[in-house]
Amino acid sequence: MVYSIAIDGPAGAGKSTIAKKIAKELGFIYVDTGAMYRAVALYLMRNQITADESEKITQACNEVNVSIEYVDGEQQVILNGENVNGFIRTEEVGMMTSASSKNKDVRMKMVELQRQLASKTSVVMDGRDIGTYVLPNADVKIYLTASSAERARRRYVELTKKGVACDIAEIEKDIIARDHQDMTREFAPLCQAEDAILVDSSDMTIDEVVTEIIDIFNKKQ
Repeated sequence: MVYSIAIDGPAGAGKSTIAKKIAKELGFIYVDTGAMYRAVALYLMRNQITADESEKITQACNEVNVSIEYVDGEQQVILNGENVNGFIRTEEVGMMTSASSKNKDVRMKMVELQRQLASKTSVVMDGRDIGTYVLPNADVKIYLTASSAERARRRYVELTKKGVACDIAEIEKDIIARDHQDMTREFAPLCQAEDAILVDSSDMTIDEVVTEIIDIFNKKQ
């Protein structure tokens, strides 16, 4: 049997960290859809293509190849043969990702690859529209969220630990702006699927969230 767990939610809710842990616990493959979109955004930025240049983005989709590989258990995002793990997690790439993912051609290319992966192996997939669009028949659908203040706090802690100077108020402002952008995009906007279970991680540890979602999965089997 092949199973799929779809985890959707806004930026900073902890989707990727939690999805990775769940995949490890269950022995599933973790598919980092956000990283795939970030790789496309990085390609656009490197080629000086802005989010409003639709025709150039469409053309770029024919030039971009994004894949996910695992080396010694570590996920590597490969953009046209280059491991771009070290370049795709900046705030600038994040904002460009939110904007460029509105383009239907970008989404169609990524969705095709994601569905192919899910049809062949058991996966945990996280993103903005996994349960609503990419994997509408997923065995378990989770909508993972947290307050904007808590998400900003987590990001602030993460950045300051790396020695990056930042302003928590500005971080929260960017998070709120990105939420609006993701929720109002024309194609497959961020929203909770009708059959998704809401999990608010504002006052939960990562391990508590992981345990709750695995329990949900086990009860459905």
